Amino acid sequence: MSHDAAHSSHAKLIRMANQIGTFFESKTNRAEGVAGVAEHINKFWEPRMRRHLFEVLDAGGEGLKPIVLEAAPSIKRPAPADKVA
Repeated sequence: MSHDAAHSSHAKLIRMANQIGTFFESKTNRAEGVAGVAEHINKFWEPRMRRHLFEVLDAGGEGLKPIVLEAAPSIKRPAPADKVA
């Protein structure tokens, strides 16, 4: 994937993750909101999407809302693409 394609893909995932974060920021209990972000991403994002999210997180998480960054440790990291059968 070219740098531009990767950036575009990452920008879309950052926007999607932040939309989820915005929804769960409305929870009065912060821990519940953080857990909601992780649960939503774990349930509904396919491994390829989560792999791209972790590329962003591993590079420092630039552009992600704090609630998404807080949820990151509870998001399931998929196997690397070269390890997928």
